[in-house]
Amino acid sequence: MKVVSINCAPVGNLFMSDDSGMRRIATAIHKQPVHVPVEVRKLGIVGDEQADRSIHGGRDKAVYAYPIEHYSFWIAQRAKMLKQEENLPLGFMGENLTLEGLLENEVWVGDRLQIGSVLMEVTEPRTPCFKFNVKMRMSHAAKLMVQSGYSGFYMRVLQEGRMQAGDAVVLQPGAHRMTIASLNDQRRLGRQADLF
Repeated sequence: MKVVSINCAPVGNLFMSDDSGMRRIATAIHKQPVHVPVEVRKLGIVGDEQADRSIHGGRDKAVYAYPIEHYSFWIAQRAKMLKQEENLPLGFMGENLTLEGLLENEVWVGDRLQIGSVLMEVTEPRTPCFKFNVKMRMSHAAKLMVQSGYSGFYMRVLQEGRMQAGDAVVLQPGAHRMTIASLNDQRRLGRQADLF
């Protein structure tokens, strides 16, 4: 297990059209890889921002991790929908950490991840909002994330420190009460009527 990429972004703009024309939305979903070690504090990676802290960020959602293994799924979905295949750059899902070797069915709420000198604790899966649809250029991208369970997960920072791309991820098991995948299943089944 390792960190493939660390990704950050300032608050910027996302544009979507609606009945009133083109609308500008504040977002920090446009994450870009950072090629130097980063400092991680209780509220996240230094240099990274969140546009809406009621949904993203805060102590329990300080860092968002996403498995690189799911990128091929999104590339295929976009190719079907947009009729063109294109690679997606790391950070495209809006994640801070692109991880390899750690999927939602292997991650339990309460597990701890040691990366560099940073210690984080898994808190919950991502619940995508409409901005994910706009970013993906697919009106049903958020539904697809919920249906597939390819959500990634949020973490709180227990020990501040430094990390960098290429660092190993050391998993310290928690209480093993519920995996991120099982939380995703609960959310999906509870919203079944909304998803179809």
